[in-house]
Amino acid sequence: MTPMFSLASPLPSRILAPSRILACAALVLLAACAQKPVPAGFNDPMEADNRQIHDFNRSVDRTILRPLSSSFGDGPPGPVMQGVINFAQNLDAPGAVVNNLLQGRPHRAAENTLRFALNTTVGIGGLFDPATAIGLHGRPTDFGETLHVWGAGEGNYVELPFFGPSTERDLVGMIVDIPLNPLRYVLPKPEDNIVPLAKLASSVGDRARYSETVDSVLYDSADSYAQSRLLYLQYRRFQLGQTTGEAGDDAFEDPYEDIYGE
Repeated sequence: MTPMFSLASPLPSRILAPSRILACAALVLLAACAQKPVPAGFNDPMEADNRQIHDFNRSVDRTILRPLSSSFGDGPPGPVMQGVINFAQNLDAPGAVVNNLLQGRPHRAAENTLRFALNTTVGIGGLFDPATAIGLHGRPTDFGETLHVWGAGEGNYVELPFFGPSTERDLVGMIVDIPLNPLRYVLPKPEDNIVPLAKLASSVGDRARYSETVDSVLYDSADSYAQSRLLYLQYRRFQLGQTTGEAGDDAFEDPYEDIYGE
């Protein structure tokens, strides 16, 4: 596949690329700025296809991720894995800053910028997290949240191969976040590949850390697909501030109660 942007391009093109992305993103956001109602339940017209992908993802987890993550043990990650997780989170910080600005949240952009600067320098490239120790906790974000801030609805529920539960809005956000991270234009080749590799290693660490919960959902549930869908939508809506008070009660859907409308 031909990359969307090439680090071999002339310098002016590399400098202009992020601004073009932001300009296109701004047009998308302005087009979606109508206020959307708080979502309740779920929209899953592609359930049959989603279930097939879910079965595939379960097989990948059973044969690869679960055995691999079990080598790290259960519970809190050890020093090495924690360093990998910190490193991956630090690499995401510049993209979070860009999204903070697109969301009109300069205070969060400033906090994430300070976190990145401190953890990259004092934290030895992000392996350690001194920013949290002094109260700079930051807040992860993504382009899916940016679309939400500007009024885009979550769309239909989808399950993605290897990536798992998502929505149409978050799928668009995931795609846009790849070129939106400024580090992609700063790191030379092949060092730029460290960003996706670090995130992959971090995901294995998360699988080990939450192994009991993941195993319960995927292998102990009466319907692991419905349970995964429920948990993802509730957690995502909670992240976006959509599940507080009465709205939170309306958004709850029991995955085992009349899920087929019978």
